[in-house]
Amino acid sequence: MNKDVAVEVRNAVKAFGQGDSAVRALDDVSVNIRKGEFFTLLGPSGCGKTTLLRLIAGFETPTSGEILLDGKDITRDPPNRRPVNTVFQSYALFPHLTVAQNIGFGLEMQGRPKAEIADVTANMLALVQLGPMAQRKTSQLSGGQQQRVALARALAPRPKVLLLDEPLSALDLKLRKEMQIELKRLQLETGITFIFVTHDQEEALTMSDRIGVMSAGKIQQIGAPRDIYTRPVNRFVASFIGESNFLSGAVETGGVRLSCGDLVDAAGSEGRSGKVTLAVRPEQVRLTRAGEPGALPATITDWVYFGTDTHCHLALSDGTEVVARLQSPATGDAGLEKGKAVALRFAPGAAQVLGD
Repeated sequence: MNKDVAVEVRNAVKAFGQGDSAVRALDDVSVNIRKGEFFTLLGPSGCGKTTLLRLIAGFETPTSGEILLDGKDITRDPPNRRPVNTVFQSYALFPHLTVAQNIGFGLEMQGRPKAEIADVTANMLALVQLGPMAQRKTSQLSGGQQQRVALARALAPRPKVLLLDEPLSALDLKLRKEMQIELKRLQLETGITFIFVTHDQEEALTMSDRIGVMSAGKIQQIGAPRDIYTRPVNRFVASFIGESNFLSGAVETGGVRLSCGDLVDAAGSEGRSGKVTLAVRPEQVRLTRAGEPGALPATITDWVYFGTDTHCHLALSDGTEVVARLQSPATGDAGLEKGKAVALRFAPGAAQVLGD
């Protein structure tokens, strides 16, 4: 038993249906989630992330495999016997109760003394910065305030693990960004293990200590946000997290020979042979003058202004498309002319050979 692990999932399989028509929502998933970390399950709809969260919560039972909490097998334990709380997308607040009563509800159901309930509720109100609104009905609150009440109610019993199932998806963009900061602050202040489910890559990158990227019922990669972004293990991760240019080539001595004929350095080509796919992030593409030695000849096909960034679309000599994300100059984009011959370079270490 590893004392640093809060939740361990061992070879979890979850199938819905019977026989040939059965669908595997989870396909032999194993993951260790550390104590006190903010761990995010990230992936598109239908990838299995919410199913995995429901297995940990006890709302679903795995077809096979085990769920352990602090080294104890809880696979068959019902939700009310697990020291785990869940914050849902819908908040599920009681509109006829005040903010304070909503926060203390779970403690009342546990039969805690009134003095303890009052003390914990006061602490939770301070934690989520809603003290002045303690006696308001939740129906009188904004969406962001209701989200804070739901978080305070879930945190009040001091669960060992807090599960969050896309809790920010109903908020507008500005409020969602504010709540991302708030969630991370709450996690750091309480020290509780957070397991967060989202399909939003920005949420995952900005809040998480580690991310598990999921697709088709499997975890494709686990790592720190920077590692996931800069060193994706396969094409799915590279395309789902941020934007990437994908280039075909073949491994040679000294690098990878692209389909356009140019040789480039590429991380991960050591020990590889044959045809490979390279990933390069748009912000790692540098434009330079046409004909510069060692640079890849290209032609500007289009450009799109995004305010702080300008995305410049380029075609290599064989027609392969590459996008460069450039900082928008204050003087305008007069130099980005369609049909203009230029050249490009990749930042050192930016081109990476992807796994299968």
